[in-house]
Amino acid sequence: MSEVIDHVGIRVSDLSASRRMYEAALAELGFAVLSEGEFEGDRYVLFGRGDMDDFAVQTVGTKTGRDRVTTGAHIAFIATDAESVDRWHAAALRNGGTDNGPPGLRPEYSGKYYAAFVLDPDGNNVEAVCHSPA
Repeated sequence: MSEVIDHVGIRVSDLSASRRMYEAALAELGFAVLSEGEFEGDRYVLFGRGDMDDFAVQTVGTKTGRDRVTTGAHIAFIATDAESVDRWHAAALRNGGTDNGPPGLRPEYSGKYYAAFVLDPDGNNVEAVCHSPA
């Protein structure tokens, strides 16, 4: 999806709670669960569009770099239009997310930046954004 980032993974305190929120919200942006399982003792769920695993939630592990919950991250997902941003926000709130900025045009960024923000169950600031006139 990006020429800069291939994929993102975060460590979560409660895989079931995080999966519930992300699966419902990301479905509104065309993502699906691509796989789930365990790697070196850490459970994971991979999400993506098509066959690309763009985003993962993983349990906290014991190896260095995998041994703590991800908090304070900002992750922005691309939406195709304002309506999908609206649906994403509503689905996230229904499934454990906390409002951190309702859907709307953000003129402080640009006249074409339509976004919504939620805090995931671990406090990460997650966003859906489209870059077209609302």
